Amino acid sequence: MKTNHKILFQNSNNMHQIKDNSVNLMITSPPYPMIQMWDEMFSEQNPKVKEALEKNDGSLAFELMNQELDKVWNEVYRVLKVGGIACINIGDATRTIDKNFQLFSNSSRIITHCLKLGFSCLPKILWKKTTNAPNKFMGSGMLPPGAYVTLEHEYIIILRKGRKREFKTIKEKENRQESSYFWEERNKWFSDIWEGLNGVLQKLEDKNIRQRSAAYPFELAYRLINMFSVKGDIVLDPYFGTGTTMLAAMNGGRNSIGVEIDPFFENTIKNRTEKVIEHSNKYIANRIKEHLEFIKDREEKKGPLKYTNKNYGFKVMTRQEPSILINPLSTIKNISSNEFEVEYSEEIIKEKISQSSNIKSDNEKITHLIETQVENKKSVLTSFF
Repeated sequence: MKTNHKILFQNSNNMHQIKDNSVNLMITSPPYPMIQMWDEMFSEQNPKVKEALEKNDGSLAFELMNQELDKVWNEVYRVLKVGGIACINIGDATRTIDKNFQLFSNSSRIITHCLKLGFSCLPKILWKKTTNAPNKFMGSGMLPPGAYVTLEHEYIIILRKGRKREFKTIKEKENRQESSYFWEERNKWFSDIWEGLNGVLQKLEDKNIRQRSAAYPFELAYRLINMFSVKGDIVLDPYFGTGTTMLAAMNGGRNSIGVEIDPFFENTIKNRTEKVIEHSNKYIANRIKEHLEFIKDREEKKGPLKYTNKNYGFKVMTRQEPSILINPLSTIKNISSNEFEVEYSEEIIKEKISQSSNIKSDNEKITHLIETQVENKKSVLTSFF
């Protein structure tokens, strides 16, 4: 199993290199209109934005900024396959223009345009950001009525092009079953409120990069990729930034295309790929460890479970989980200036993972065995007992 990952350094308002109806999933976090750090970027793309801000015309500036994003959403709709999903992480903005403080609803504006394109809007997610301080006052503090609610969340808008995706062939159905997630993950991931997501995978030491980046957590991209695609799919990020979407796609066995207008990100992206194998395989081991903890607790409270995963030998909750297979990463290589190929271990852990032994100890064994398996490219599991 191999995946391919390409980066295009260009404006994403014209992605002519990407064919119509060729992408399965789009995940991105664009520049947020009416957030001051993005004023210069929007003004470079449309000088009328700067003119509107100088004239204190907030409504016009807001609309002009979103019109620049509209060009990208048009392209996203073109390249997505029928049944493909678009996930847009966006925050609304608050700003004082001409001494008038108000909200600029980026989420509503984006949804309105995407519905006109033909997208269907699915239930969205509220992501409560742990980095926002609840004691940050806006306005007059404790004096009514001039105090304002602090925004502590962002939206993940979820859109679908056309009707629900179908899996018709036996091969397609088998791949879908291998790409399943655990029952307890489904309960957490498909809630409309997400809390407790950690920060980005790697700290951004370069000041220029920090000023240009609004990177979301690795976990956010990883969840969305597992929720709305299957192994081997193509994932697009038209505002690529530091490459978090690509790293999550590599981890999940998906292909990816990233489009980024700012060349400052190139070295950061390449540096992050150097650590992706180590990070991903530990992430996989931890995902299995959390499932083992859940199963142990569940069986202690409710009794033995009915279904068993055929690849790992541990118990699962439902009949949709026995084929789950999470492929460890084996190698990554730079096949051209901005293109990577990832190879995955084809070996399957077939021996039973002990349900009765110490979970922490099991996790250490799982981590070691996955890493050794990847290194030697052969199964080294004999027994957990």
